[in-house]
Amino acid sequence: MKLFDTHCHLNAQNFENDVNEYLTRARSQRVEKLAVVGWDLASSKKAVEIANNNDGVYAVVGIHPSDVFEAKANDLAELESLLSEAKVVALGEIGLDYYWHKEKTQHDIQKQWFVKQIELANKYKLPVVIHMREASQDTLEVLKQHPAHCGGIMHCFSSSSEMAREFIKLGFFISLGGPVTFKNAKEPKRVAQDVPLEWLLIETDSPYLAPHPYRGKQNEPSYLPLVLKEIAEIRQMTEEKLAEILFANSVKVFHVEQ
Repeated sequence: MKLFDTHCHLNAQNFENDVNEYLTRARSQRVEKLAVVGWDLASSKKAVEIANNNDGVYAVVGIHPSDVFEAKANDLAELESLLSEAKVVALGEIGLDYYWHKEKTQHDIQKQWFVKQIELANKYKLPVVIHMREASQDTLEVLKQHPAHCGGIMHCFSSSSEMAREFIKLGFFISLGGPVTFKNAKEPKRVAQDVPLEWLLIETDSPYLAPHPYRGKQNEPSYLPLVLKEIAEIRQMTEEKLAEILFANSVKVFHVEQ
């Protein structure tokens, strides 16, 4: 059995100086491949550096909706320069966040950066990794009006099964993380049950959203099997069979070797 953590932040300060240790722990839990995801220019460059120094590790580069307000005019050009790196497999995480940002003017700025980065991904024939928080309808509308030609991932999906179906129609995989293991997480469990297996992925989003029984503590890629276990129980299938399907989905979306 082998697993693919499709979204983690080993480039975060939490893991500084200990990346190798966390990777060793992850591999001891059969997490063979990982995507390290950027949220601004500096973290994107760090993701590329980590990927280049470690087998089975890939980089996703982009500017998060909460970080676009500090982004500089030339950041997009610098971001583009990273897209030709061999181990950059997607552009992200990008999207909309209305949880932290309530003003329409902020939403408009987020949308502008969202669209620009979708266009960049299309130019380089890369999938996109979407961050969406309390902005489901607007995210859907942006993606309908500005299609991502290579599809992508709805990361740490927290909306409804009905909304998941809409994103799948646009070529997006639905990725679930730690919250699906929370006892009160009715909607994520329903999504885990309803999403067609060929469109499902798992992730940790480390260092955030640690699964039960580590909820509230720092998350890490080695906890990914807990997400797998929960979804296998929900779907009444073996962990081995589910892992096989999810791993195949992961290498498919990122266009990397098995």
